[in-house]
Amino acid sequence: MTTLLQKVEETIRSRALLARGDGVLVATSGGVDSMVLLHLLNALALKHEWKLSVAHFDHKLRGSSSSADARLVKLTAHRLGLPFHCKRADVKSHAAKNKVSVEMAARELRHAFLARTARKMGVRCVALAHHADDQVELFFLRVLRGAGSDGMGGMKWQNVSPADARLKLIRPLLAISKTELLAFALSNKISFREDASNASSDILRNRIRHELLPLLRRRFEPALNSAVLRMMEITRDDTAFVEQAATQWLKKNRPGFSKLAVAVQRRILRIQLRSAGVETGFDLVETLRQSPGTPVIIRPGSAMVHDGLGKVSLRKIVSKQFRTQQHSATLKGASGQIAFGEGVINWQRTSLRGNILVTRSKGTEFFDADKIGSRIVLRHWRAGDRFQPIGMEHFVKLQDWFTNRKIPL
Repeated sequence: MTTLLQKVEETIRSRALLARGDGVLVATSGGVDSMVLLHLLNALALKHEWKLSVAHFDHKLRGSSSSADARLVKLTAHRLGLPFHCKRADVKSHAAKNKVSVEMAARELRHAFLARTARKMGVRCVALAHHADDQVELFFLRVLRGAGSDGMGGMKWQNVSPADARLKLIRPLLAISKTELLAFALSNKISFREDASNASSDILRNRIRHELLPLLRRRFEPALNSAVLRMMEITRDDTAFVEQAATQWLKKNRPGFSKLAVAVQRRILRIQLRSAGVETGFDLVETLRQSPGTPVIIRPGSAMVHDGLGKVSLRKIVSKQFRTQQHSATLKGASGQIAFGEGVINWQRTSLRGNILVTRSKGTEFFDADKIGSRIVLRHWRAGDRFQPIGMEHFVKLQDWFTNRKIPL
């Protein structure tokens, strides 16, 4: 039977993740995944002449538990005779200051630390402990968020660091299940820490992990990991082909954009937006593709315009400022029209019986008339406003919702 060590060694060889004599910075949180990765790479290091060092980032999010994680990783690194690097940072303060989610702030600070440490050590590779279960969770998370083909392809075996394009990130465990990692840790007496936040049902990814996936494995497909990972691999390969076709079209400046396959059209626009440092959401790409000549605002004062021939350009515009006015209105009768600012809102009261599904379209929204009543107030959003998104059990700040979805404020 092939051992876990042999499987990981073969993955590194077949995927060309590392070469003989490479220097590797192992990102180690203290959890079972990264602790097993550290021990596996250390067991293979002598044979392949790899030069390992250990990096731990303390997010300061779990109080004394975070400090205990750092102590365990430091102790393990010293016991293995490996250089140890640690950084503590206030993730919550960074999130508030930069108006991003705590998750995004943690990712930014962690990758920046890993990149700085790698440069300091003179290595070009960071090993991450993402595994097969992480891929499957990410797949369903992105399904629920409506991701495109890039997102549905999941994490790659290797890619460049978001903090330093010269630094390579590798994931040798992507084909290994959590069960295998845990069994290896227990059989080899590898110490690790449990993150209590992984059990919180307030986090969507945790609900997918603890509620959705067990249900799917129990009731529908026991080999769920294999099925999802196979589909993600196919999606990655198909996406790579479309990317290649779009890149070649742009290089040769060919005509006939409108005759290209829709997938290639979208990719051509997406590549140009990406080069301009613009977030490439589906709605933005599709609006540009279907509305040539129409400026699409990407941030205050800036818009992107598609010329209809496959070329996208940035255009400066005069942004209209929010006004502090508000408008009270009484909804009388079955329908009506309300003038507000420079726009007009048409409303209609409809009675829905039974489980009738309503079809939403752009510029249209549905509300429960019984709860709202006949008296409404229209105004622009304000700092501190909260709302409860459909499907969520708690309220969120409107500003946080905008920020997490990269909507310009």
